[in-house]
Amino acid sequence: MARALELLDAGQVVALPTETVYGLAADALNPEAVARIFEAKERPCFDPLIIHLPDQKALDQVSEIETETVQRLTQTFWPGPLTIVLRKRDTIPDIVTAGLETVAVRMSANPIFTEIVGKFGRPIAAPSANRFGQISPTQASHVLDELGGRIPLIVDGGPTQHGIESTIVRIVDGSIEILRNGPVTAERLAEFAPVVRTRLSSAPLAPGQLPSHYAPRAKLVVVDALESFSGPSGKRIAALSFRDSTALRRYWTRAHLSERGDLREAAANLFQRLRELDRQNPDLIVAELVPAQGIGAAINERLRRAAG
Repeated sequence: MARALELLDAGQVVALPTETVYGLAADALNPEAVARIFEAKERPCFDPLIIHLPDQKALDQVSEIETETVQRLTQTFWPGPLTIVLRKRDTIPDIVTAGLETVAVRMSANPIFTEIVGKFGRPIAAPSANRFGQISPTQASHVLDELGGRIPLIVDGGPTQHGIESTIVRIVDGSIEILRNGPVTAERLAEFAPVVRTRLSSAPLAPGQLPSHYAPRAKLVVVDALESFSGPSGKRIAALSFRDSTALRRYWTRAHLSERGDLREAAANLFQRLRELDRQNPDLIVAELVPAQGIGAAINERLRRAAG
C-alpha cells in the first residue's frame, strides 16, 4: 500500500481492489496520469471514467450538487457501489470525462482502497483493471492476466465482494435515471425517487454503456433457456447457467453461477465463471439469462453487452 501511494504521487497507475471489481487507479487531477490508464487499458478516449473520492466532503470540490436527492443517496449508499453522474467543476480534467460537462463519482467501501485514497487525499480515477471491452477482473490474478507487464503494481486484496461494477445513476427532472445496473438495485433506488431507465444515446453518458463490453474472447450468445438452444453440431459449446441443471450435461463444458439460486452469489461469480469457460477455448459460449428482479437486471445487462 505504501508503494501504491508512491506510484500514485508520481503520476503512475496501480491496480487496486474495490468492493465491485479491481480498478486501474491514477490521480484523477493529473491528466498525464489519467492518460496512462487509457494507454494501459487500450481504452478509447471517448469513454468517460469514474472518479473515487477520499471522503464525502470532496464531493463538493469536484461536482455541483443540484438536488437534495443526491445528498440522500450519498448518505445512504456511500461508501458503496453507487456512482452518481453530476455536473463537474473545472478541477476535473476533460480527459476524465471524455469532454462531457458531467463527472461520475463514488466512494469505495473496500478497506484497502479506502485507506489508500484517504492517505492520497485526492480523487482517484479507477476504471476496471482489464483490457478495454474484456471481462472485468474480480481477483488480482485476473489483472495480471490482462495487464501483466503494462503496469508497475497490483495490490492483492483477495476476491471482490460484489463481482460486478457499480450502479450508475443521474438525477433528471426529480427522477433517478439508471445509466448502468449494478449492486444497488432499482427497487432500492425507488425508495428515494421515481426510477426511469436510460434513454438511448449515440455517445456514452457514463462508463459501461457501449454496446459491446465485458466480453470473453470466445463468441458469446445469450438465451432465455439452455434447453431451447440448438447450436451447430461438431462444435465445442460451453454453457453458463444460473444454477446447476440437467440441461448442462449435453454441453461440451459448463458452469453455473449459484448452486442455491442466489442472485447475489451469481453476480459475485459472473466474471469468474466467464473467465473459467473462456480459458478452455470453446468455439461458443451460451449464457442463460437469470431472473430479472433485483441484481438479476445487472447480471443480464452485462451478459447482453458481453454478447455485443
